[in-house]
Amino acid sequence: MDIEKYIASGILELYVAGLLSEEENLEVHANVQNHPEIKAEVEAIEASILEVTRKLSPGLSNTGFDAIKSDIEKVIPIAPKEKSTKPWASYLGWAASLIFALGLIWMYLENDKLKSEIEITNQQKQTLEEQIIEAREEVAGTSTMLEELRDKNVTVVSLGGQAASPTSFAKAYWNTEEQKVYIDAQGLPEPPPGFTYQVWSLKLNPLTPTSVGLLADFSDNTARIFELPNNNDTEAFGITLEPEGGSESPTLEQLYTLGAVAS
Repeated sequence: MDIEKYIASGILELYVAGLLSEEENLEVHANVQNHPEIKAEVEAIEASILEVTRKLSPGLSNTGFDAIKSDIEKVIPIAPKEKSTKPWASYLGWAASLIFALGLIWMYLENDKLKSEIEITNQQKQTLEEQIIEAREEVAGTSTMLEELRDKNVTVVSLGGQAASPTSFAKAYWNTEEQKVYIDAQGLPEPPPGFTYQVWSLKLNPLTPTSVGLLADFSDNTARIFELPNNNDTEAFGITLEPEGGSESPTLEQLYTLGAVAS
């Protein structure tokens, strides 16, 4: 048990105030018996309440009651009665003070609860602001990318599925002026653990593959758009599934997509 955290939770104040359920009371009582630190804290809380009630007790005087009694007798005659030996006024004062002290404890606990809620709200607000900033940056990046893809120097190449994955597809946006290619890999399945996709620039006659690069961090790239350099004299693009880190030459048995550049 983290005794400091248990003491700071406020349950001991509720225990002293008698506001816990029977089950909770038994649990706290057992902890008081087993842990001297908790017992000392309970005794300190009880002493504080007694001190507060002592200071707040009204200490009504007999002359005050005599004056009230005199005013009442002017309206309703009260038969003389044997003087009570019980200090009811003192009891009432102590009771009122105890209720007031319990109210202070309740307000203290509610104040701590409110502070916690405010802190949580501030954290949520900060998180939301960060998400808004990230969304704006993503929108700005997407707008910039769209402008680049629509550039007049961009050649669009459709890559169809091959025997290794007939349902796969992709697109290559090759900017010959800036010598880079964007690969839209939305139509490729998630690569299995230990493997990655590798993009190849192909010369067809004779077949000469040159690695353009890897589609790294595939799972984290939700847009599935990858920018790679390409200064090759490309006649076709192909994408193969290769071991992590890539291969020197393409594994043709794992050729997922292939597409020729329009002449």
